[in-house]
Amino acid sequence: MKPPLIVVVSVAALFAQNSARSADKLQNEPAVPDIRHIVELSIAATERNWQARTRYTYIEMDEDQRLDSRGQVQSADVDVSAIVLVNSVPFEQLIKHNGKPPSALEQKVQEVKLGKLKRETPAARAARLREEQENESFIREVPLGFDFRLIGEEAVNGRPAFVLQATPHPGYHPQGKYGKMFLGVEGKLWIDKQDLGWVKVDGQVVQPVSLGLFLARVQPGSHIMMDQVRVGDGMWMPRRIEVRVKAKVLFVMSYDMDKVLTYSDYLPAQQASLVSLNSRQPAGK
Repeated sequence: MKPPLIVVVSVAALFAQNSARSADKLQNEPAVPDIRHIVELSIAATERNWQARTRYTYIEMDEDQRLDSRGQVQSADVDVSAIVLVNSVPFEQLIKHNGKPPSALEQKVQEVKLGKLKRETPAARAARLREEQENESFIREVPLGFDFRLIGEEAVNGRPAFVLQATPHPGYHPQGKYGKMFLGVEGKLWIDKQDLGWVKVDGQVVQPVSLGLFLARVQPGSHIMMDQVRVGDGMWMPRRIEVRVKAKVLFVMSYDMDKVLTYSDYLPAQQASLVSLNSRQPAGK
């Protein structure tokens, strides 16, 4: 997933300890669960899942639609990529663009990116790791930025889950550069009761949210949904993310976008190769 998008999605997709041990501890607690405790354990489980994701290869299908003021599609693009590991770093290898193999120019761009990654200097690696840590650090602000309320329990794909309502916490002061996005977002999340993985998230923007040094503002009505799939022993990975963004750039120009990200064919890196991932790309794309 691209770093800017992971930030937007994480607003809705609102978390390293052993999740099985944490789940046992939770199940042994009183009948009325401690919501704050559930959230804290979920944060730890989500951080563990995110770290584990870098040890998997998978297929990503990225569907983008740019909409006009009437909601009509102005342009559309579909990219299918294989996420592989290069020197233990995830690398996005384009397979198809709008149903066709990469053009000569697109292949050249891929080769340049791959070459830079293979020849990554210690300084470049340190800068990349700092950026990744900053992109992920916002998740630790979640307990500060939101108030959570248990609104029920629900079976999702046959597994029992807690259903929580999340609303912005009054008086919250963002700490990281992405924390300010929490101020205008609310939603519901489903947490697997056994291993505390995120099962599903449904979030919406209820107040304008500034992005990019305040040059763009995401408007109310923007909507983010995500559902995840259980991979391996208690690991939860994204399966589908839908983002509808209504924004104003420079406070004047409207920008509406629909994005759907679909993930499939998760395999531990040692079991996969680019060839095998190519052979399992989504049909018809």
